[in-house]
Amino acid sequence: NRPLTNISIANIQDPSLYVADQVFPVVPVQNKSDLYYIWDRSDFLRDEAQDRAPGTESAGGGMKLSTNSYNCRVKAFHKDIADQDRDNADSELQLDRAATMLVTQKMRIRLEKQWVAGYFKTGVWAVDTTPSILWSAGATAIPRENVDAQKATIEAGSGLSVNTMVMGKRVFYALRSCPQVLEQFKYTSAESIDTAMLAQFFGVERLLVMGAVSDSGAEGGTASYDFIGGKHVWMGHVASTPSLMTPSAGYQFGWSGFLGSQNTGIRIKKFRRAEEFASDRIEGEMARDMKVVCSYLGCF
Repeated sequence: NRPLTNISIANIQDPSLYVADQVFPVVPVQNKSDLYYIWDRSDFLRDEAQDRAPGTESAGGGMKLSTNSYNCRVKAFHKDIADQDRDNADSELQLDRAATMLVTQKMRIRLEKQWVAGYFKTGVWAVDTTPSILWSAGATAIPRENVDAQKATIEAGSGLSVNTMVMGKRVFYALRSCPQVLEQFKYTSAESIDTAMLAQFFGVERLLVMGAVSDSGAEGGTASYDFIGGKHVWMGHVASTPSLMTPSAGYQFGWSGFLGSQNTGIRIKKFRRAEEFASDRIEGEMARDMKVVCSYLGCF
């Protein structure tokens, strides 16, 4: 259903709370699963140009390639709308829209938790570190020095700048009260410090704050609400525009060949459920896969 798919896409890309759809660039792929190439880092960073005497051949070299695979597994969720509810609704479109929003929210939560479970943790990136002084420690906290030290490690090993930072919401709140940050923006109240100002403070192009919340309790049981992102920070180099020759800490593959997904790997279907149930079904599907492409371009 193209109109409902458009509603879903518009909301799944909403940057206000969820970051998983923003950290890694989305690469549209025609096949659900396939291979992609990885260029050898050393081949691009060695000094091999030499003097050339008249009439002699220039110095040359090659570029080694390795491969890895992706698999855009389909995730899905549905909401049924009973005929009696539809007949009693003020607007049929609004009922479909509400169901689409619910379905989309479920897929967004799944995507966010998938990114956290796979990439917002130790043992994934080339650098894992814990500051000796927590950023919530007060006057002794030195977040900028901590970040700069890890930025230097990534940049010295790649020649690429750290341009993206992702942090949990509690880290964001701690930084707004950090004396070092307040000194930088001494004429601004702590409540006014936003992501753009912190991006400037840390010297990155993008700073994304994980504000999405989920209920980890079972349906019908005791609810347990919390931010999906923990008290952590990730930073790295992410390609602004994905391409075959562009290195990036990670890429997100979206199955563009998924019928009706409009090149995003996301689609919404509306169809009649079996007539004995007297209801319509709004069903959302998302075919995405996230991959670490260059682990040396990220730090947790």
